[in-house]
Order: sequence, then structure tokens, then C-alpha cells
Amino acid sequence: MENLVPVAWPPAPIRTERLVLRASEARDRAAFVELLASPEVHTYLGGPRPRADLERELPDVPESWPGSFVVALDGAMIGQILLRRVPGDRRPAAAGKADLGYLFLPRAWGSGYAAEACGAALGWFDAAFPGEPVVLATQSANAASMRLAARLGFAEVERFRAWDAEQWLGLRLPAGTSD
Repeated sequence: MENLVPVAWPPAPIRTERLVLRASEARDRAAFVELLASPEVHTYLGGPRPRADLERELPDVPESWPGSFVVALDGAMIGQILLRRVPGDRRPAAAGKADLGYLFLPRAWGSGYAAEACGAALGWFDAAFPGEPVVLATQSANAASMRLAARLGFAEVERFRAWDAEQWLGLRLPAGTSD
């Protein structure tokens, strides 16, 4: 994961009951274009990127960096999990902590895949970086993300305005710790 203590990357694929979390591959490029160009996916993320720009700019193996997991179902990409360190000049409550992000194709919504994949990624993170807290930011208007954050054990730290909308910042403490 970028800016964290070095760990072997990519890790071995992480398998759940239905999903595989793995490094990006060339076969995922079309799904990344679809994901990043989707107006539905980017409703709470400032809007989609133009498909033509993505087709031109994405490398053969997109998002191939530490902390980026492809979420695959039956071998095909349905989403992405991101774990990255929050820069020190951002929200004080988040600065220096690992940040969990996720994007799923609309056809994968409503089946519990996000909870399953995020839970698996957090399990990997806890093993790779014991004792590290994780933050998650989402628009407070995004009811599905708010429910997922609570299900994953994130508790509200603060609300703030960014991108012309109220944002919610949650914190998940490492296992075995408390406020």
C-alpha cells in the first residue's frame, strides 16, 4: 500500500465465499472504463469521467498499484477496493491513516458483494498492518454507503463540506482497541 510499511504486493488473491480480490490485469481494462465512466457509480463522487478520455488514458493494466484490489465474481471484475494512506494535509482526523474506498458496477449492487469484499480487504489489512486504524469517507446522502460503513464497524468522527455536499468521515479502530 502506498506510503505504508512495505508489504509484498500484490498479495496472493484473497478468496471469500463468492469473490476473489486480486491485482488488476489487462483483462480488467474494459470493466475499469465502465466503472469509471458510470454516472450511477459516480452519483456521490463528483460525476463520471468521459468514456473517450478513459479509453485513451487508461494503461493496459489499470490501477496497478499497491492498495488497489480488483473484486472478481466468476472471474470477471465487478468492482474495486482501494486502501491508501491519507495525505497529512487533508482532514486532520484522517491524516496519516489508511483510507478504505470502493466502487462496484451497478449490476453488482444489492447482493452484499461490497460488504463481503470490504470485509475481506479489511481482514487482509489488519493482518498486514496490525494496530492500524482505517478511515472511510462518503457523502452523508449516500444511504447505502452509510449502512455499509456501519456494518463494517466504522463510527462517525466528523462531518464536513466538500464538493458542494456534506461528507461523513468514519473511523474503524484496530481489533482489540477502543475509544
